[in-house]
Amino acid sequence: MALQKFIKAAPKRATLKTDRETMVKRIFTAIAGWLVAFSRNFKHRVWLAFLVASSFTLTTILPFGAYSQIPASKFKDVRGLWAQSCIENLAQQQIITGYPDGTFKPNNPVTRAEFAVMVGKAFPNATPVRTGSEFQDVAANYWAKDAINRANRTGFMSGYPNRTFAPNERIPRVQVLVSLASGLKYPPAALGRDLASVYSDAAQIPNYARKAIASATEKQIVVNYPDARTLNPNRAATRAEVAAFLCQIAGNSETISAKYVPKFGGTAMLPTSGGNAPATEIRGVWLTNIDSNVLFDKDRLKNAIAKLHELNFNTLYPTVWNCGYTLYPSRTAKKVIGRELYPEPGLTGRDLLAETIAEGHDRGMAVIPWFEFGFMGTADSGAPQCDPTSELAKRHPDWLLKRRDGSTIWKEGPHDRVWFNPLRPDVQDFFTDLVAEIVSTYDADGIQFDDHLGFPVEFGYDDFTVKLYQQEHGGKSPPEDAKDPEWVRWRADKITKVVQQLFKAVKSRRPQVLFAVSPNPWEFAYTTFLQDWRSWERQGLIEELVIQLYREDLSKLIGEMERPEVEAARRHIPVGIGLLSGLKPRPVPMSRIQEQVEAVRQKDFAGVSFFFYETLWNLAKEPVSDRQSGLKQLFSKPLARPNILAGWKPIT
Repeated sequence: MALQKFIKAAPKRATLKTDRETMVKRIFTAIAGWLVAFSRNFKHRVWLAFLVASSFTLTTILPFGAYSQIPASKFKDVRGLWAQSCIENLAQQQIITGYPDGTFKPNNPVTRAEFAVMVGKAFPNATPVRTGSEFQDVAANYWAKDAINRANRTGFMSGYPNRTFAPNERIPRVQVLVSLASGLKYPPAALGRDLASVYSDAAQIPNYARKAIASATEKQIVVNYPDARTLNPNRAATRAEVAAFLCQIAGNSETISAKYVPKFGGTAMLPTSGGNAPATEIRGVWLTNIDSNVLFDKDRLKNAIAKLHELNFNTLYPTVWNCGYTLYPSRTAKKVIGRELYPEPGLTGRDLLAETIAEGHDRGMAVIPWFEFGFMGTADSGAPQCDPTSELAKRHPDWLLKRRDGSTIWKEGPHDRVWFNPLRPDVQDFFTDLVAEIVSTYDADGIQFDDHLGFPVEFGYDDFTVKLYQQEHGGKSPPEDAKDPEWVRWRADKITKVVQQLFKAVKSRRPQVLFAVSPNPWEFAYTTFLQDWRSWERQGLIEELVIQLYREDLSKLIGEMERPEVEAARRHIPVGIGLLSGLKPRPVPMSRIQEQVEAVRQKDFAGVSFFFYETLWNLAKEPVSDRQSGLKQLFSKPLARPNILAGWKPIT
């Protein structure tokens, strides 16, 4: 490497430096003698002034770097430092310098301009790979202009799209490592997915940097003090840390303790759990009937569950209510809808819920039936639909919620939906009976509702709801503004009472069955769908919460996980995060899935569930084998799932 060649040549430069220092000392010794001699004679004061001026001139014309640096052994603030030997080594070679006050300031952050200078000194023979750029924010007389231009030409550093370099910006550790890997032309490593096995905070590594960080890790140039497992990729790099990276590149491994150098496959690394390995973890997947045929064939379902078990998943959420139909043979549905089963030939003569429970329980997996559509149904709009029109909506048009203009259709992508009014006693009875039927008939581990356990804020102007509001408000009609705070609160409170009724239906029949909810983030859920799950959780109505956070941006995902209502819930119940493994037209790469799972683990959540089964590998762009291998890395060992009814310990 260039730095190694540079360091091998360093003794000659050090000898030259010593010769210059000796020469300077001899000159100053002679000057001192002359000063003493001439000062004895007053008439020679003119000569004294001349010699002083001459000596000053001499010191300025000699190469300043040859003698003016603080000797490495005199850096008073690196004694006993973890990187002391490294810093002293590099200082002797003039790759790094100290300050006039005798310090090195090892913990000071490094700017992009300062790093460019360090790169130039460390790799003076680097070959240019491009013509370079003129940066708008680097003036012609800027002190580090030449170093910046050289770092840019040699491929170590780049500017930003607006032709700026941001020379005074603190450079993050991840940028330093990417710069070194790029400038030294390390081959891109195909180990990005393995970063979670090395770094407890792998989820914080930006996507663009993952392969470069994997390469840098493979070359063992990464140094993490005090914990090899913690990369801190987005924290500003310090002077000591940059020095440590350069020492590792030079092969000066004896200057840095090996315990601070992360390695792939190292025995000191944690398994792919990110952070502390959890004792329990929700590893769930939603099994849907939309964009998926996994439920429509008995053998296909069996094989899917077997594969999920092999990959150490432990929780299945099969859809049992969708488009206004049950997906299991239901006597309640037969009575109210006129049809006991979703109109799909693949379900005829089968009980997919019984099959799922049997296959799942045989493998030690929890099965929690999922009421995906909640109070939503499919409309009969007369237009071709991919979903069957809800017979329930046809039979009970009086159950449908309306907007102020009397419309009932709610668009969900290309689909026309309608909403059944949960404020009506007959609607409440129907859904309560469905829940009671499942709990009483099947050995389910829980019941889960999702973001449709409510209704859109613009609805609620049907005759029934308006009359109910008037009865409770002295004849006054609901506000015209659907988002009026009092009007929102009144409807949300009514839905909360329905949740209380559903919870009671479960617990009065089988107390050991969990009542679970998988909503959107609270603020959106409340203001958009009148779903006040924060209140439900405070009332003890939720025993497992899986929040749907389908985000591409990792920072947004983390921000949602840090919301105060989420933190509060985690102190009471297991809280997991719902992650998007892809949609039919929008696949999600495995690298993002792994990154997000690690972020969830870093925050010590109870686990994850993926929406949805088919996109875990069947509808992805990557090969099936690669997707399954990536999931196996995430879930390398089988773990039990947390259960508040089985002695779960809350986050404190």
